[in-house]
Amino acid sequence: MSDGHRPEGTADGAGADADEAAALAAAIEQFRRDTAPPPAKPAPVAAVPSAWQRAALAEGVRRQPETQPAWD
Repeated sequence: MSDGHRPEGTADGAGADADEAAALAAAIEQFRRDTAPPPAKPAPVAAVPSAWQRAALAEGVRRQPETQPAWD
């Protein structure tokens, strides 16, 4: 029984041949491309480092400590 809101039938593919299945797949993919939101724009990259970046660079992070820890 149909309430008029949903088409009757199934999407199990039992009655479709390879060409019909390929056409259905292509139609679904085209729909997805047509209705997809636009790609996000990348965040702008600052040409000049921010104050936080300058402070971090001035503070410096060393790979190894200059002196050996006291517990060695």
